[in-house]
Order: sequence, then structure tokens, then C-alpha cells
Amino acid sequence: MTFLTFFQIPFYKQRLLWYHEIVNLRLFSEEWVQAHSLILCEKDTDERITVIQKQKAGGGCMAKQQVEDAVEAIVQELLKDQDVIELVDAEYVKEHDWYLRVYIDKEGGIDIEDCQALSEKLEEALDKGDVVPDSYILEVSSPGIDRVLRKPRDFTREQGKKVDVTLYAPREGKKLVVGELTGFDGDAIELDGETKIPLADIAQVRLHIDF
Repeated sequence: MTFLTFFQIPFYKQRLLWYHEIVNLRLFSEEWVQAHSLILCEKDTDERITVIQKQKAGGGCMAKQQVEDAVEAIVQELLKDQDVIELVDAEYVKEHDWYLRVYIDKEGGIDIEDCQALSEKLEEALDKGDVVPDSYILEVSSPGIDRVLRKPRDFTREQGKKVDVTLYAPREGKKLVVGELTGFDGDAIELDGETKIPLADIAQVRLHIDF
């Protein structure tokens, strides 16, 4: 069931409009809300489960890549005592608001409890480390079935899967190449065991969806 939900958020003194398929919603004490504003659990149409928290700004000054690297290191530390959940990616992006997105996964898929548990631990660690310089929205979620592959470990982990490769310039008349990811040597990916494409020529690699 899809809900249109309207919240009055005390800390930000503004109204936020959310339109999502909500499977779980938790609001905390007034003191907690004033400090953190909002926490939501949601399930998107592509089955991605997300825990969202609205955060206050930190006091540091870090570049986008530095924030992502610092967050990845923190998450890896939080997950080191278990071998079930793995970090897939972390990204810090500007979409009107700043979003800090952490993607995790495990065999059989993660659930809301997994996202919630990591979100709470990560929030505490980020507050202590003063890692993020801006006001931001923290999302902890599963990666989704058509996620973008960005990092070397992505090209290693997802080998054997079909991908959509978007090129900066046409190759044999095509800017979109679809094939099975069969190799990665640090500088280029290999498709179907024969076609090598340098990373420098690639605008985006995304997991393929068969409709």
C-alpha cells in the first residue's frame, strides 16, 4: 500500500513531504526528534529497503571523496566482528539536500532490522568523528537490483553478471554495450570473455535488468 505522509519537523521548523511505500515508521521522543529530526524505514518499488535519518551538520570541512572514504572506513570497522553483512558502497551526493547513502548486503538479502542496526551505530560514530561538514540525510539500504558499479571491488564482486556499459563516445556505432562482466585488471573491464573496455572510456556501468 502506498501512503502520502506529511510531517511537521520541530528541529528544522519546516514541513517535509514524503511519498513512499512505507513498511515501518518510528518516531522517537521530542528530545530525540529535536536532535535528529526524523527516522523512516521504507521499501521502494525495486525492493530496496532503506532506513533514513535527517541529521544536523558536522563542524568539519571535508571533500566529497574524503567523506565517502571516511564513512567506508567507519562502516568497515562497525562490521568487522561479523561475516554476514558486507559494505557494498557509500556515496555522498547533493540532490537539493546532501545525502549520505550507505549500501549493505548479505546472502539472501538484508532486512529493515539490518539497516536500522547499522544506521544507529553509524550515526553515533559519525557524531563522534564529526565527519560530515554539511546538514545531510543518512540512508542505509540494500543496493538495489540495477545499481551502478563505481569501484574496483564492484567490478570484482559482480563478475559473472550482465551489465550495461555506457561509453563517453560511440564504439562501433554504439554508446551502450551490454554483456557479461568477466574480468577486471585495474584499468579495464572485460565483457563476455573477449571485449576489453578501458575505464577511461566508460561513463557508467550498471547491473543489467532483464524485463
